Amino acid sequence: MATRIGAAWEGVRGTLSHIPRTLSLVRTSSPALTRGVGAFALLNAVLPLLVVWAGKRIVDAVAAGDHEATLYAVLLEAGLVLIAAAGNRGSALVWQLLGARLSVDINLGILEKARTLTLRHFEDATFYDQLSRARREASSRPLAVVSSTFGLLQNMLGMVGFLGLLTQWSLWALPGLLLAALPSAWVEMKYGTRQFRLRNWRAPETRRLAYLEYVLANDHHAKEVQLFGLGEHLTGRYRTLAESFYREDRALATRRSFAAWGMSLLGTCAFYACYAAMALDAVRGGMTIGDLVLYAAAFRQGQQAFQSVLGALGSMYEDNLYMSNLFAFLDLPIAAPAGAGAPVLPPAPDHEEKGLRFEGVGFRYPTSGGDPAGEGTWALRGIDLFIPAGESLALVGHNGAGKTTFIKLLTGLYTPTEGVVRLDGRDLRAWDPAELRARIGVIFQDFNQYQFTARENVGFGSLARLDDDAQVDRAIRQGGADELVRAWPEGLATRLGRWFEKGLELSGGQWQKIALSRAFMREQADILVLDEPTAALDANAEHQIFERFRELTRGRTSVLISHRFPTVRMADRIIVIEGGTIVEEGGHEELMAQNGRYASLFRVQAAGYL
Repeated sequence: MATRIGAAWEGVRGTLSHIPRTLSLVRTSSPALTRGVGAFALLNAVLPLLVVWAGKRIVDAVAAGDHEATLYAVLLEAGLVLIAAAGNRGSALVWQLLGARLSVDINLGILEKARTLTLRHFEDATFYDQLSRARREASSRPLAVVSSTFGLLQNMLGMVGFLGLLTQWSLWALPGLLLAALPSAWVEMKYGTRQFRLRNWRAPETRRLAYLEYVLANDHHAKEVQLFGLGEHLTGRYRTLAESFYREDRALATRRSFAAWGMSLLGTCAFYACYAAMALDAVRGGMTIGDLVLYAAAFRQGQQAFQSVLGALGSMYEDNLYMSNLFAFLDLPIAAPAGAGAPVLPPAPDHEEKGLRFEGVGFRYPTSGGDPAGEGTWALRGIDLFIPAGESLALVGHNGAGKTTFIKLLTGLYTPTEGVVRLDGRDLRAWDPAELRARIGVIFQDFNQYQFTARENVGFGSLARLDDDAQVDRAIRQGGADELVRAWPEGLATRLGRWFEKGLELSGGQWQKIALSRAFMREQADILVLDEPTAALDANAEHQIFERFRELTRGRTSVLISHRFPTVRMADRIIVIEGGTIVEEGGHEELMAQNGRYASLFRVQAAGYL
């Protein structure tokens, strides 16, 4: 028993340990508003005591038949009530402003943290559960902690004052208050913990519910949902999951309500037992009618203050459980999970080497549990390759062969599980991230379709030159989107996508031209990467794009992935990846002469045009 109690106490103490950090978070958000909250809490703690005392003065003056004293006491109470009303309104205003300020700051903090994390975090389902928990109530729970903390202090001050009044009547008032308030507070803390555990446990299902809602109400999915008749099926899945949530919430809320009602009966019985004792004492002449009013009000408000104190403790406990989610997310390590522990290797022997080198590189994805050690299947293994500066390299292979993983390693988005990737003789991990990314221009096959203006969609390729009209125009021409933009009435100011008012929806090929233009914005980059960026373009448009691409990349390193061999053969060198390893490499004529995997793939595609 002692061990269980000790463990429970340690759990409560550990949970409440988030209070100082939460208060610091709130104080940093707005010191002035935080001080205002404290001032109003003190005012609202003292005023109820003064109002009760003024009420006693009224009753005693009436009983004594003193007209002047009665009028004075009534005016005094009226003045105190007016001040209390002003204090309540002022307190509500300060809380509203503090809540709005805190909501902005904490959500910005979450987004700033997300910005520092690596791509590997965003490909981990466990991370998304953690992000979902952090964001779910991040804007309200810190304010609730502060509210509970100041409410606790306010009610403790009030409770001490009321107890001071009650002890003038009887020392038995304190046990009476305990009996009246403790059971209900215990129920709230118990069921608050259960609700937190329930909501944390179903975080993956909550994200699944949100995803179903997104699929059913998003323009990107509307075509297939309607054509394949998926609406009823997906709505049914949404209904089943939502109804299961409702049943769980209903069962918990019902048990909580009945338990709280049962405990409140004890509080009511305790109050009226003490009230009866006071009334009998007044009948015997042990106190005046004014004293009876004073002590009865003091007991009732003392009971409420005591219950509020215990309730605040319960709320602080529950709120801090949620704060633990927020702080766990904010404290996530920034280092990449895969390969983060590997040491940065020294420069290659030839310090003057210019180009990209893969030395014994292997990479495997973590298991579904988010194991950072990476115990999953190898996506790449044993990659030894040198890409001299200025060379054009093409990657060929089936889907899932490891081509995109290769690109993510090359651009520093992934850290190798084994081996090292070097740029100009330096381990990529030794480069400043901003300096490294400035040297690389890339467009992935799953490029973004930003619901912003055309200028922003293109200019995001080089934010520093977003307002450079000449550079944006060059990028649009190089990406093949100049005719598109000229045809739009608002030109570069045209909003793309249908998410917002007056947005223009584009076809897949048109979006790809915009994305290509974004890649060409980065003129300072000496390494250009195209990962299947032209899949939605016709063969002629793709050929024109790559002709321009080859011209623009003269003297620069370029890496392209494409399943269209007329485009691939433009490269200086071609490597074939299969099963995560390089199985062939060379020029087009050389690989055809070898009559190996590349030649087989080329003939299969060529046969489709006969």
